Amino acid sequence: MKQVIQNFKTGDLYIDDVPVPAISDKMVLVENKFSLISAGTERGTVKVAKANLIGKAKQRPDLVAQVLQNMKKEGIKATLDKVRTKLDSLKALGYSTSGIVKASLDSNGKFRPGDRVACAGQDYASHSEFVGVPQNLVAKIPDNVSFEEASYTTLGAIALQGVRQAEPRLGDKVCVIGLGLLGQITVQLLKANGCRVFGIDLSPGLVETSKKSGADEALLRNDDNLLTAVDNFTNGHGFDSVIITAATTSNDPIELSAVISRKKGKVVVVGAVKMDVPRDPDFYRKELELKMSCSYGPGRYDVNYEENGNDYPLAYVRYTEQRNMEAFLDLVSQGTIRLNELTTHVFDILEAEKAYEIVMGNNPEPHIGILLTYPGSEEKGSTSVSLSKNTSVEKLSVGFVGAGSFAQSYLVPHVKSWGATLETVVTTKGISAKNVADKFSFNNASTSSADIIGNEKINTVFIATPHNSHAKYVVDCLRSGKNVFVEKPLAMNMEELMEVKDAYENNQGQLMVGFNRRFSPLAKSIKNEFKNNGEPKVINIRVNAGFIPKDHWTQNPELGGGRVIGEMCHFIDLFQYFADSRPTTVYAKCIKSNNDQITPEDNISVIVSFEDGSVGNLLYLANGDKSMSKELVEVFSGGKIGRIFDFRKGSIHKNNKETKLKESGKGHRQEVNVFLDSLNNREVDFPLTFESIYDTTQVTFKILDSLSTGLPQQMT
Repeated sequence: MKQVIQNFKTGDLYIDDVPVPAISDKMVLVENKFSLISAGTERGTVKVAKANLIGKAKQRPDLVAQVLQNMKKEGIKATLDKVRTKLDSLKALGYSTSGIVKASLDSNGKFRPGDRVACAGQDYASHSEFVGVPQNLVAKIPDNVSFEEASYTTLGAIALQGVRQAEPRLGDKVCVIGLGLLGQITVQLLKANGCRVFGIDLSPGLVETSKKSGADEALLRNDDNLLTAVDNFTNGHGFDSVIITAATTSNDPIELSAVISRKKGKVVVVGAVKMDVPRDPDFYRKELELKMSCSYGPGRYDVNYEENGNDYPLAYVRYTEQRNMEAFLDLVSQGTIRLNELTTHVFDILEAEKAYEIVMGNNPEPHIGILLTYPGSEEKGSTSVSLSKNTSVEKLSVGFVGAGSFAQSYLVPHVKSWGATLETVVTTKGISAKNVADKFSFNNASTSSADIIGNEKINTVFIATPHNSHAKYVVDCLRSGKNVFVEKPLAMNMEELMEVKDAYENNQGQLMVGFNRRFSPLAKSIKNEFKNNGEPKVINIRVNAGFIPKDHWTQNPELGGGRVIGEMCHFIDLFQYFADSRPTTVYAKCIKSNNDQITPEDNISVIVSFEDGSVGNLLYLANGDKSMSKELVEVFSGGKIGRIFDFRKGSIHKNNKETKLKESGKGHRQEVNVFLDSLNNREVDFPLTFESIYDTTQVTFKILDSLSTGLPQQMT
């Protein structure tokens, strides 16, 4: 399918062929008919991408701060590798489309193939022939509303939420500052609400258009008579509310809004404007109410609503994102909102670059609503795109299911440098698959795992998808006779683990889990110090993991499984590596807190006993400070101590002396190399036994059982 793409590193904007997106539960697949270019928002997005590195840094100082913090924890090289991966990416543009449902996995049975729908959401409702959209960001189009009109729905919902924040009453006098597309729709909504509307903008053309949209009066910002006209319009009292729909780095809209508001009036900020709010004289002396309007409405930026598809009860949240979309479409259906007169340009998807020339001002033309259209085609619905980058086929032919930033930083480069053939990469979004395929020279990009599992050329599969899909993909790949490397965790519960066990024992493929720390140079050096000493060990691991909010996907029990299953498995595996013995008993205690933002089991003490008498003590903490190092590992046995500091340095203490260890790295490259080496040469020992993988995974389940019961748990 065709999609508008921007290379975030170079700023280049173009149309390319990418695979059709995959959909999962609570999503809808839609064939686009029209999409709307939101000139203000997309101009800013494109501008950032076109800036050089310094320019990008100036526009996103928050990300610069994250980079500097990451350097302290992981070092300069590892951080720069992450930054390069982020920058060298392809970005989807657009967030407001309309089209026809081709398939639906929505949980309510609300959408059916053939339904006409409007779609919303950055990175979902993109400028492409097909889009996969979460169910709560889709709304049915009334029969008498055209696809062209419906493509405005997201912008309409944003404008509608801004009006709701202003809470206008019949007869209120309201000013709209910024008369671009968002402002024009806002004017129409206010008129539908029985308000008298005054518009202000820098553009003479937009001022005149607002009058056609229904504004009772509109003037240029630099008109000498502006304040006099405002006084006359409001009978000298000022506006009941001011809605700012402008997009500017200037502080003028916020300052002007205070001057023209009445005492105890409202100022609602919808557009992206500077907000150095001046206390005196107006905001303070008039007791003005300043309100922010959050995009399409309640549900925005809430993972449980948008991604997980959990709706808010209508009785308690009357207008959500989706219900705002539906309300706007209803207003269009009634003829209350008129959109066709706002459309100034329509381009075929293949001519999208011309549209952005207008948006960016390279080809200046008066414009408001710019639409992209998607003519029907019989050849655009493929889930894969062939690139044929590799002409030679090595003994190991590899497929990747999932290729996010972690896989691109720590897995794919090492597989490539080892020399395996990179055959196919699969991600849910076609643009991501195409980006990774181009970057690392895969032969094929796809959004369907069947293109890997059913591909006889591929004998080895790397799985780096969200945690809840790991076990399923492992089982499918093993039963297809493939070798598997899966990122942790292996499974989310005992039922999944037993299914993996059955698939492993009844098929020929090898199975490896990404417990990379045991392969680090420091871990190897320390283990060698205790080799054959015949004594049990005490292993202490303290992890200053840092706080992760409950709405993060890893904390979702159904998606990420929580940090006990998703992260602590790393350190249980490290216990096993140093003890070289099977775990027997698990006991865990976590903090108790009345703070609902805290996940108690993220702050936990775990004791694991082993058959040889060794003991592992894990302190995993999310309530500390980032200035302290993240990981400290200590091994005590036979009069010796081995220590690891963040896997960047270490030490051996013996014979009353300390020996510094200067090796570094968390073992990502080494684990990939030894895995591929063992597959390529059967004389090389396989790096990790299934027994060890099974035990590590089961221990994490026992930790949760211990927390639930308050009792030690025996391994089975």
